[in-house]
Amino acid sequence: MLEIVTLTLGPLATNTYLTADSDTGEAAVIDPAWDGQLIAAEAKRRHWKISQIWITHAHFDHIGGAGDLARILETPPTIFLHPDDRLLWDNQGGAGLFGFSQPASPAPTLNLADKMELGLGYIPFQVLHTPGHTPGHCVFYCAQAMVCFCGDLIFQNSVGRTDLPGGNWDVLLKSIRSQIYSLPGETRLLSGHGPETTLRQEKSANPFVHS
Repeated sequence: MLEIVTLTLGPLATNTYLTADSDTGEAAVIDPAWDGQLIAAEAKRRHWKISQIWITHAHFDHIGGAGDLARILETPPTIFLHPDDRLLWDNQGGAGLFGFSQPASPAPTLNLADKMELGLGYIPFQVLHTPGHTPGHCVFYCAQAMVCFCGDLIFQNSVGRTDLPGGNWDVLLKSIRSQIYSLPGETRLLSGHGPETTLRQEKSANPFVHS
């Protein structure tokens, strides 16, 4: 069974998702925003082993805890990132533009790609490439649990900003319509900021997107 713990971390109140296959104890961290030691402690408390880090996109408030988390873990985790966001990763996610700095992180281990399959224990996930907020933005969809980790693509009654380098409004809307709005209506959408929502709710109430 998929278990999900939401940790809201860092200066921009970013949602980090610690998720695990409870049958195997294998865990992944989606967007380790900040406070790597806190993320590791929560996994240890639950007797989960973090083996993977999945990055929706490489803005600093989504990767700020990756370096400390990777150093704390006994076995180095596999870090997944889309290659179109690698330049952003290598520049600390643009932290300097906002007056922040962050610990150095190990290089991403594997490249994400559209329709790529990821496994967490016995639970399959599908990667969907959803550019617009950043060129390499991806979401992680688990059909078995009816949940999609959306990063900063779509929020409750809102969408991601496109005024930062690499952002594109038309591309963002295309990603939402083609990749998110094609999922089942009961799918839970867990975003990078703010409360969770459902696809059905966003299709009926999101003022920025029309299916």
